[in-house]
Amino acid sequence: MADVAVRTASPADAGSVADIHLRTWQTAYAALLPEQVLAELDIEQTRSAWLDAIEHPASTVFLATEGGTAVGFCVAGPSPEADAANADGSLPEDSAHTGLISSLLVEPRWGRRGHGGRLLAAAAEALRERGARRGITWIPEADEASLGLYRDRAGWQPDGTVRTLDAAGQPLREIRVAGPLELTLVEPAS
Repeated sequence: MADVAVRTASPADAGSVADIHLRTWQTAYAALLPEQVLAELDIEQTRSAWLDAIEHPASTVFLATEGGTAVGFCVAGPSPEADAANADGSLPEDSAHTGLISSLLVEPRWGRRGHGGRLLAAAAEALRERGARRGITWIPEADEASLGLYRDRAGWQPDGTVRTLDAAGQPLREIRVAGPLELTLVEPAS
């Protein structure tokens, strides 16, 4: 495998992050999202949104590279109360020490090479350094690849909390997955 790394994204990386975001949604998420949502994706708006995210002081955007090419990204920060809340709306005792992985995408052509695990490990370490003890993320219920990364590689499990988003009039059901931030990643089966 070529030289691989994970680093903190800089403002100059916003275009690369936007490209990965769009290509991943247009390929891996084509069956999950309505055509209208995918057709309305705009590279300049996406780049601007990622520039804002990269510059946001409360979260960190990590960039995975292989041979100098940006291949994936991950965003980690403190969990908003709404994301950490139990299904009944109450807050768990550890809500103040819960970190959120708000996005983790690896462009499909670079998948199954360990980039997702490296991104998750970097995010978990950053969340621990900020005082978090537990991590959560939301993933589309039908996204088996992401569920496999969290469940099979990191030991995170669905915690029974679900939400439904409106994707251009089509419901998109997401499950919350939670787990420890002290990660021992299991290598993917070849």
